[in-house]
Amino acid sequence: MPKARTTYLCSECGEAFSAWSGKCPSCGQWNTMTQFREPGLASGGSPGRSSDKDRLPAEFLPLQASDNASTARAQTFSGELNTVLGGGIVPGSAIVLGGDPGIGKSTLSLQLAHNLPGALYVAGEESPEQIRLRALRLGLMPTRTKFATSTNVLDIIAGVREERPNLLVVDSIQTLYHPDFPSTPGSIVQIRESAMSLVQFAKQSGLAIILIGHVTKEGTIAGPRLLEHLVDVVLYLEGDRYGQARLLRSVKNRFGPAGEVGVLEMMGTGLKDVTDPARVFLDDLSEGAPGRAIACVLEGNRPFLVEVQALVAASNFAAPRRAVSGFDLGRLHVLLAVLEARAGVKLAQKDVYINVVGGMPIKDRGADLAVALAVASAVKSTPLPKGVAVFGELGLTGEIRPVALADRRSREAEKSGLNALMGARRIKDAMEILIA
Repeated sequence: MPKARTTYLCSECGEAFSAWSGKCPSCGQWNTMTQFREPGLASGGSPGRSSDKDRLPAEFLPLQASDNASTARAQTFSGELNTVLGGGIVPGSAIVLGGDPGIGKSTLSLQLAHNLPGALYVAGEESPEQIRLRALRLGLMPTRTKFATSTNVLDIIAGVREERPNLLVVDSIQTLYHPDFPSTPGSIVQIRESAMSLVQFAKQSGLAIILIGHVTKEGTIAGPRLLEHLVDVVLYLEGDRYGQARLLRSVKNRFGPAGEVGVLEMMGTGLKDVTDPARVFLDDLSEGAPGRAIACVLEGNRPFLVEVQALVAASNFAAPRRAVSGFDLGRLHVLLAVLEARAGVKLAQKDVYINVVGGMPIKDRGADLAVALAVASAVKSTPLPKGVAVFGELGLTGEIRPVALADRRSREAEKSGLNALMGARRIKDAMEILIA
């Protein structure tokens, strides 16, 4: 009869080893090894090998026509959230919602649980009184949603079996622990095993689960990368926590297109859909000022009009300062070098500051032209023409390269009464056309 095998698990990286050591060979952390006994070794000390008669063969079934009632997506309170999810919440799906502290993850989840009948909410970080006060602040009925403060994943699954809800919200996955594994809550081992138990339960029961996850300073969900592989949908809530605009981005979706983006606005009563993103990301279009440009960028497959502002001032330091908000600093250095070398814009002794209005982080290379023109406009103290939106990638030789979905960008600009047509092929030509 097989006997228990002794292994040693690292509480930081989750790797298993046959012998204890003071320093983990995998992650290099000290005093993180914990003894764990699991079945799998025969009495002789070698791995046990079960006979064929002890094995239960996997049952393979043909794909049947699915029942529309059982696979119908649950519609949430937010049309933007439905779009990002691919049409709603699929029964039996596991969703991870990540974001910076204070960005609105708990608010969004509480609104979602309140507006879906039969939802359960597990709060591992807050007391029921704190959640009740938040619900009252958002104008929600606290009695409409059932809450639990347990952090034992096995107890949570047992309670869900009794309640039989349609949706389970866990806030957050980092607070749960599995009693069968020797590690503290929040460690990689506990995050992995707790999430795996919940995902397996979701697939077996048809229950949709939303796991709220904290993010690291690098902007990824804390825990093993396996967590993102285990679940069906990975969402990130982004934006400036002190601003109103929020972007809900899907980076993984097994039930719809990945890369979809929804725009939400943080109000006193919670997160609301933004039907006209230009209202949030654009200022008064009738006023022209130096250092201001309108960019048409893509987030996922959705075009947005955003305002890029540039400020150029004489530097008092040996190394001029470059600062950005909503744009990549490394990319700004490249664009400034192209402006100086290819368009004759002198920036060697200038401080340059870039700001994207509304707090929207821009990763699309199509914003290169708008940033470059905003800087050139600030240097020359000449505003760009009113009613013009630009997009294009800037090459190292100064050429303006075409970007994806140009027609869709142009149509989005036309909806706001802007002209997005640009005939110039080089940044120097564009400056001569738009900056007198």
